[in-house]
Amino acid sequence: MNGFVMLFLNIALTVLSIWMIARGIGLTGNVDSALLIVLGSILLIITLFIWGGFIMLEPNTARVMMFFGKYRGTFKKAGYFWVNPFINTKRLSMRARNLDSEPIKVNDKVGNPILIGLVMVWKLQDTYKAMFEIDSQTMAAKSSAEGVSIGNSVTNIMAAFERFVKIQSDAALREVAGKYAYDNNTSDEHALTLRGGGEEINEQLEKAIRERLIMAGIEVVEARINYLAYAPEIAAVMLRRQQADAIISAREKIVEGAVSMVKMALDKLSKEQIVELDDDKKAAMVSNLLVVLCGDDSAQPVVNTGTLNM
Repeated sequence: MNGFVMLFLNIALTVLSIWMIARGIGLTGNVDSALLIVLGSILLIITLFIWGGFIMLEPNTARVMMFFGKYRGTFKKAGYFWVNPFINTKRLSMRARNLDSEPIKVNDKVGNPILIGLVMVWKLQDTYKAMFEIDSQTMAAKSSAEGVSIGNSVTNIMAAFERFVKIQSDAALREVAGKYAYDNNTSDEHALTLRGGGEEINEQLEKAIRERLIMAGIEVVEARINYLAYAPEIAAVMLRRQQADAIISAREKIVEGAVSMVKMALDKLSKEQIVELDDDKKAAMVSNLLVVLCGDDSAQPVVNTGTLNM
């Protein structure tokens, strides 16, 4: 029922019960006095009972309602209401929540230890599954170990769900990380990797987490990797390896460009007939040009004042 209507009705009943009791006391010795006192007392007890049924709900909150152990539904309408006081209610938050997981150490596909973390947005979707498909005491291991009951406190209940989400998301993160290599240094060049997978890896992570949390009626709004690095024990070695790969790639590019420039120079000299070069001189010229173009230090010019045969 509407809470304000029931509030005014209960206030009126309370005033009436007090009046009946006072009236009965005033009619001492009269037969009707005892009846008024008894009826007024019963009515006052009923009003006290009614006071226990008022509830208030904010937007995006819900009340799971149970009548002597039987599930009677979930109330989600925001406002001030009155329900049967015999109905036991537990308040849940339906608002979105963040999970910023601390990086955990896992082994990638090729066995390298890496640190990987995720950030996730989640919220409750199915209140029946959330309350009755999983054991809330199991979710809140710390509270259970200390002998503290979760009870009806929304803070304790949602803290239990946060712990459940964290454990399951860590398990899903380990599963996804174990399927792929950190990068393609030790795997197929075209294979999907954790560092280069981007949205595809995030989609697989979100799918894996959703499959684990659906049993608890939890909706995964978004999940993505927000931290990825080699474990400290191999970070220095892998950094040197990445530097070596970068140097090799750069050298390959330099050699490729140098060969192209030497070929262009020889073709230009031959086409425009600037000078006639035999094979030995071409070889010497190629060698000199490659040294100049591929060397790390600037070349020191040497001026030949003699003939080409000197």
